[in-house]
Amino acid sequence: MSASPMPVVFMGTPDFSVPSLRALVASGFQVLAVVTQPDRPRGRGQRLTPSPVKAAALALGLPVWQPEKLSEPGVLEALREIGPEAVVVVAFGQKVPPEVLHLPPLGCVNVHASLLPRFRGAAPIQRAILAGESETGVTTMLMDEGWDTGPMLLQERVPLRPDETGGSLHDRLAEVGARLLVETLRGLRSGAVRPIPQDDRLATVAPRLKEDELLLEWTETAESLERKVRALAPLPGAVTFHRGRRLIVEAARVAGEDEVQALPGEPGTLCTPARPGHLLVSALDLPLEILRLRPAGSRSMEGRAYLNGFPAEPGDRLGPET
Repeated sequence: MSASPMPVVFMGTPDFSVPSLRALVASGFQVLAVVTQPDRPRGRGQRLTPSPVKAAALALGLPVWQPEKLSEPGVLEALREIGPEAVVVVAFGQKVPPEVLHLPPLGCVNVHASLLPRFRGAAPIQRAILAGESETGVTTMLMDEGWDTGPMLLQERVPLRPDETGGSLHDRLAEVGARLLVETLRGLRSGAVRPIPQDDRLATVAPRLKEDELLLEWTETAESLERKVRALAPLPGAVTFHRGRRLIVEAARVAGEDEVQALPGEPGTLCTPARPGHLLVSALDLPLEILRLRPAGSRSMEGRAYLNGFPAEPGDRLGPET
């Protein structure tokens, strides 16, 4: 960095944002304030719980602001008063109003977990795995008034591993994003990094996952179902139902035809395995073996343990709640 540390305001909320905040502090940026969502009730006791970013900011000794909305009276004036050179936004969870976008001299810099303009939206990590992408990445951009439509600054590609889950990719991209953010801010200040407009013709969207999208549709191929299980693991989790019991499928694999005593039957049917102890379900083409699952109200367990502890017979059907 240049002789004087760059003053910034950081806006973020979930775990994904935390490495970026820590990287700014470790790299010598002057974090004037951390803006995050208000404490929310969580858990069985519905106790008010701070966001991961708030917890990290307090541990770092940084001032924390928690407005319900950035448009609240006083927020803009407070930002003007402290005068950040840039505002950093990493998975903040609130719309940033135009007055804030135009306030800092270097603009509002966003860290987005995709190779923009692909997967604009709230769920780029899970959507990339669901789509069967071989790579994804992180893009830093200057925010404008659209959703993830601002000009790009830096981008780093990340290959997807064959066993990639939503959780593992989240953690990897968060670290990449933190490193890229520091490089971006330094480059913006020195003039080495310049904005590049996105090609809207190549844009795809990654909207937030809806509840009905979590359901395993057994009429899909086993490969597609296995990918969904990985994309949604560990949270929110892929869902199916057995005898009215909700099951979160945590890990699965595509099985071969030789692993069942007969070719897969009706999609969703529990197969008779060639070797006992395997929880195999017929999909459109091949069986899918459920390796680990969590029945409602119970702990996480292997498929074998489920067969031992819950009534399950070949020919049973898994599928939507009935």
